[in-house]
Amino acid sequence: MFRAQFRKLLMVVMLAGTAVSLNGCASALVGAGAVAGLAAFEERTVKTIARDTKIGAQLRIALLEESEQHFTKIGIEVFEGRVLLTGAVDSKQMRADAVRLSWKISGVKAVLNEIGIGAKSLTDTAKDAWITAQLTSKMTFDKDILAINYSSETVAGIVYLIGIAQNQAELDRVVAHARSVGYVRKVISHVRVKKGGEAAK
Repeated sequence: MFRAQFRKLLMVVMLAGTAVSLNGCASALVGAGAVAGLAAFEERTVKTIARDTKIGAQLRIALLEESEQHFTKIGIEVFEGRVLLTGAVDSKQMRADAVRLSWKISGVKAVLNEIGIGAKSLTDTAKDAWITAQLTSKMTFDKDILAINYSSETVAGIVYLIGIAQNQAELDRVVAHARSVGYVRKVISHVRVKKGGEAAK
């Protein structure tokens, strides 16, 4: 019963999330009036955003159908068809399940497996959430970073980044911000530098 209810809820979220994504990912931060302007800086096309949102929703449903632990312990970020898996699970089998289920979703181009093995305490979870919030804030208010093109997850003090950088200098700023946040132990980047971005000013 629990899974059936959540499956229906996630289907609604998937459809609603797709619509929200079409207006830009930063609406919650900057308000509806500025969304149109920020959307112009989004490197992904409307079609790509919708596809990424759909992949994420379908994978969350698949994880829930596998078990409630798969659903609650594994984090998902999808960017350009690349699925970033994070979290801390109880066994290697759970980690393998997440990778297997990811590849079953239509449109997935790559699976970046960063899932760790081991339990997380409530203190660790709180610190990780704080780190992610601090980094999001730093990127959002840095005029030299198009924060709309980045997503991040933090697990056990390790920050995982995915997205599209305008150039290497921008990516270096994002990484520097991440490293400057308290409790961060390491930063792992899966960010793609925009073609020609190495030479961009």
